[in-house]
This record gives sequence, structure tokens and C-alpha cells, in this order.
Amino acid sequence: MPENQPIKRESIYFPGLNGLRFIAAFFVLIHHNEQIKQIFQMENFWDVPFIEVIGKLGVILFFVLSGFLITYLLLKEEEATGTIEVKKFYIRRMLRIWPLYYLLMGMGFFVFPYLALTQGPINYTALFSNYSSNFIFFLFLMPNVAYILNSAIPFISQMWSVGVEEQFYFQWPLLMKKVKNKEVLLYSIIFFYLAVKFSGFALNKYVLGSSGLKTFLSFWQLFNIDCMAIGGLIAFYYFKKDEIKLKFLYHKFTQVFVISLLTILIALGIHIPYFHYEFYAILFGILILNLATNPNGIFNLENRVLNFLGKISYGIYMLHPFAIFAGIKLLNMLAIDNFFVELVTVSLLTILIAYISYEFLEKYFIKRKIAYSKIISGDNVKQ
Repeated sequence: MPENQPIKRESIYFPGLNGLRFIAAFFVLIHHNEQIKQIFQMENFWDVPFIEVIGKLGVILFFVLSGFLITYLLLKEEEATGTIEVKKFYIRRMLRIWPLYYLLMGMGFFVFPYLALTQGPINYTALFSNYSSNFIFFLFLMPNVAYILNSAIPFISQMWSVGVEEQFYFQWPLLMKKVKNKEVLLYSIIFFYLAVKFSGFALNKYVLGSSGLKTFLSFWQLFNIDCMAIGGLIAFYYFKKDEIKLKFLYHKFTQVFVISLLTILIALGIHIPYFHYEFYAILFGILILNLATNPNGIFNLENRVLNFLGKISYGIYMLHPFAIFAGIKLLNMLAIDNFFVELVTVSLLTILIAYISYEFLEKYFIKRKIAYSKIISGDNVKQ
């Protein structure tokens, strides 16, 4: 290839996924908004079933989305080049996730505990009582472990889900590269996760019941790698153009059924026994498939507003606890106590802070991902 000839890269853009990213982030924001209002002893809806379920379901939607997109991109890379460049995958992941992660970690350990704005009806006992271990866990991308062992740390405990993703995606490109039968690999991860989960429950209930086992089960219930694998499985079916499965999943009745069922279950805050997150993950996966790939999809989230909000959804997710806290303190100073005014205020403040993060921090590193990408996706395609 001549030295000055540009490298040809395939571009992939899935419509509607930015809109879903924003919905996932906004679910978590609403959940934590009511929780923080309760901490401030304000009138709140914290005990409403809808509010209780949407926080973790927003995270599960993020997990399924990332599993779908990352698995599909790895499949396309292997198809185009004959291999998966694991080192470049890690670099892309670092460039997208680490800048804001470590900035917020630094704020959580060295700024928020001492800032006048972030003082109030919260305490930093969970941080200071295990400061060294918390710092090490967060430093090595294990905030989920810190969360289970040492409790929630103000303004940064939401980072647990980033830890789960980073731990899974550290292994995922290696497994995808080594294992030829991707479908068996994906099903194996799902069954392995469920086997450990139910074996642990059985041991805890009928045999051991030790504190160590209970701690492990708490960790495992946050370590939802099966939901990422479900997203990956949906991506595999689309990649392989599995006509039998796609015909069923694309059918108009399937779309109406899934959207209706999700709407009812989430609105009522329904908890599914034993397979709660897996059940929702399957429904989310079918929704993602139709939204992103079905030319006859009945549901559309592709517009400029949702694309903008989806692009800054990482910042919305990471920075919303601080924005909620600051917004509530501001409204309290102004003696304003109105549900809709409060929700609009904290939402707009979150969006503003997330936009600043995206424009002045994240975008710089996102653009540099291209040099390490055989397949260009998402924000880089649209820019």
C-alpha cells in the first residue's frame, strides 16, 4: 500500500441506539433523584415500585446495549481482517472510558469530601473508614468490589457498573479471538453465570449461609455479564443473518408484544422471580435489534435531540448524582419545593455538566479512537 494512501475503514451506525442510551441514563437519574430527595427529607416517590426498578434496569439496558454493539463490532473486525486486535480494543476502551472515570474518581476522593457544595445530609464514612482499600479498588477499575465490601461512596458509587463492564471487556476480545464457535461461547457465559448464581443461592439457603458467601452473592448479582452476553447473542444473530430467528424477532407482532410488555412491566415496577434481569435483558435485546436493524421497525428514536442526549449519556450517567445534589441545594436556597421544577432543574443541570464533559474532555479522546479502529462506529461515524 502506498505510504500516503488513507486506510479504508468500514463505518457502522445503528440508528436509535443513542436514544436508548439516553433513556437508560435518564432511568438511573430519576431513580437517584428520588433517593437523594429522600436523603434531604423532601417529599419523594422513592418507595414507588416504578422508581425502585428503573435504576438497575437502566444499567441492564446499558449492559445489553454495550454487549450488542461491542460484540457486533468484534465480529465485523474478524470478518474484515481475519483476526481481532486485542491491544487496539483495549486502547479504544481506555480512550472512551478512562478519562472521565479517573477524573470523577479524583473528584470523589480528593474534592467532593471537602467542597462546601457537596456537604449536607450525607456523610463520607464509607469513603474514609476504608480509604486505602476504596482507593485501590477504584484505581484498578473495581468500584463494584468497593461498593459491595465498603458500601456506597457519595457521588461516585454509580461507577460500579463501569467496573463490571471493564472487567468483562478485559476478557471478551480474548475469548472472541480464541473461540471459533461464538454462539456456543455466548450461551456458555449465560449458563455459567446462572449456574453460579443459583448454586450460590442453594448453598446459602440450605448448606452454608456464611457471611462470605452472602458477600459473594451480592457481588455476583451486580456482575451481570449474562446480560452483556444476551446483547452479544442478539448481535450474533444479526451478524449471521439467521433468517429463521430474525423473521420471528422482526415480526410486527413480536415488536408490539415486546414494547407493550416492557411498558407495562416497567410502569408497574414488576419484579420477575429468579430471572428478573435476564428476562428484561431479553426484551431489551429484541427492542435494540428492531430499533437498530429492522427496516420495518415500528419504533423510532432517531432524531437530533435524542442523538445529542445519547452522545453525552456517559456523562449523564457518571455526573448526575453531583448535579442532583447541587440542584436540590440550589432550590432549597430559593425555597422552591415543586416536583416538576425540581426534576427539570436537576435534568437540565445534569445535561449541561455532561455536555461540558463531552465537549472539553471526552470528545478529544473519542476522535483519537479512530487511529485504533478497523471498524468505525457510533459518534465517530456521525462527526
